[in-house]
Order: sequence, then C-alpha cells, then structure tokens
Amino acid sequence: MDLATLDTFVEVMQRGSFAAVARARNVDPSSVSRAIAALEAHLAVRLFHRTTRHLAPTEAALAYLERIAPLLDQLAGAAQVAADHGDTPRGVLRITAAVSFAQVNLIPLLPAFTRRYPDVGFELLLDDARLDLVDARIDLAIRLGRLAESSLVAHRLCPMTYVVAGSPDYLRRRGRPRTPADLARHACLRYPVAGHGPRWRFRTDLGQVSDVPIRGPVTVANGVALRQCAVAGMGIVVLPRWTVADELRRGALVELFADHQVTPSEFDLAAWLLYPSRSYLPLKVRRFSEFLLETFRHGAPAEVGLAPARRRR
Repeated sequence: MDLATLDTFVEVMQRGSFAAVARARNVDPSSVSRAIAALEAHLAVRLFHRTTRHLAPTEAALAYLERIAPLLDQLAGAAQVAADHGDTPRGVLRITAAVSFAQVNLIPLLPAFTRRYPDVGFELLLDDARLDLVDARIDLAIRLGRLAESSLVAHRLCPMTYVVAGSPDYLRRRGRPRTPADLARHACLRYPVAGHGPRWRFRTDLGQVSDVPIRGPVTVANGVALRQCAVAGMGIVVLPRWTVADELRRGALVELFADHQVTPSEFDLAAWLLYPSRSYLPLKVRRFSEFLLETFRHGAPAEVGLAPARRRR
C-alpha cells in the first residue's frame, strides 16, 4: 500500500469526513473515497461506517491508526532530515494562528521570508480555536493570551496591549467618554468568545483595577471585522493595539483612556510562538522561528512607527 493512501486515511481520521479532506487538498471527494475503498480492499476490513450524513471509524480503523501513525511520522521525519542536508530549508510549513493576528501581523511577513528561502511554502490554518499541533501535524503555532502548561516549546513574541478606540464621527455624535465608567452609557462593540464577558477591565498606573459593564447592538467574532465596525462609527471597541495601529496613525480611530491599561479578559497577555517538542526540529521550522523572533524583537510589526503607548506600570 502506497504512502499517499495511508496519509489520506490518517487525514480522514483527523478531519472526520471525506469532504473535509477533499476541501483541504483541493481534490474531488470521490478520489478520497476511492483511496479509502482501496485501502479497505487491501486490508480486507471495513474502516468506516458510512451514511449520507455521518462517517464513523470502526474499531479496526482505530487500531490501524494507532499502529501506522507513529510509522508515518518517523518516515516523514526521516524525509525531513534528508531534505535538511545542507543549509537550505525546504518543504511546506503548516502554521496555525488566530485569524485577525495572521491578517495583520503574519501574512504581510511571508513575502520577505520566501524571498530569503524560496524553497519553503506555507499552509496556513487560520482558526481562533486552539488546534492540536500533533494531531493536525502542525509545524508551528502562534497563540494569544496566557500560556497554558503543555509539552510544547514556547517563545514569547511580544506583549499583547489592548486599546479602547472610537471613530471621530462616533465621538462627535455621542460625545467622548471622560472616564471608563462613562462607557456604560455608550454603544460598545463586543467579541463573543470564551473569556470575553460583558465587561472591560481597567488598571491605573497605581494598580487600581475597575470593571466596567458594557453593552451595545453589535457582536462580532473577528477582530478585523470589529475594527471595521468601529471605523464605520458603530461604537467603541477594545482591540489589540496591533489590530488598530494603522487606523490610529491616520486618524480613522481615536484612542481613549491612554492613561489606563485595559483588557476584555486578563492583563499582561502576550503573543507566543509554539512548536511541538521533538528530538529533531526541521530546518524550515528553525529558520522561520528565528525569522519571527527577530522580526518581533521590538514588538508587533503592525505597530512599527506608531507612537509608543503612554501607559506603562
């Protein structure tokens, strides 16, 4: 049985459907179905229970995956060691990152890296959910917030500084809030994910913390879309400074309460670079990690040239 068919089987087990694998590979679903049927014929066992709406692995499939997955990983590792002979990274980097962060801070960096290392390609899995790096065969992840305990290797990229901002048009129509408590009387744009509740937290230079309840007619689960709503005058927003840096430069948004630290969840958060702990780290991962750490050495790239935030403890 060829390796391509085995890789297809593993990916079907991970994604849970032929259609999802076909979309990820940009192929016809029938080709995925044929590959699995050929593997079932070769093994003389049924690997999946199929209905029109559901695909479930059999016990044979689970047992087969447990045995072949480590072997495929070893073969891929051996191929990577061979490809890394010399000092020129090659291959495709599978990277996962939050959607808004990637749009603002990651994707604009890729052309510079590919000019330096033209034999490296990218597969970006942009998702605000935290994918399992090992199960999804991801080389590298960028995650935001507080770092959870794990077996992953982690490097701090940069601080995650939030700002409160509104458009000049909104502030003319509704008035500029003088204190954080005034936000309770304003339209606030909300981000409906775990940890982001109906209040924003403020901290003064003296360390005094206050929680301000917020409400508003617009809720959006994407930072870039929230920024667009704020620029359009739909309300006041709390977003990472890198998300609104360009709008602050050109005056499309105005920062409020620059004498406070603010967060929609927790203080003192950061962006982190993570990759699985391995005995051998592929050269493509090493070079891209070095590139990111150097690029973020003075903060998020999107904030370059923006006047430093005035609040600091």
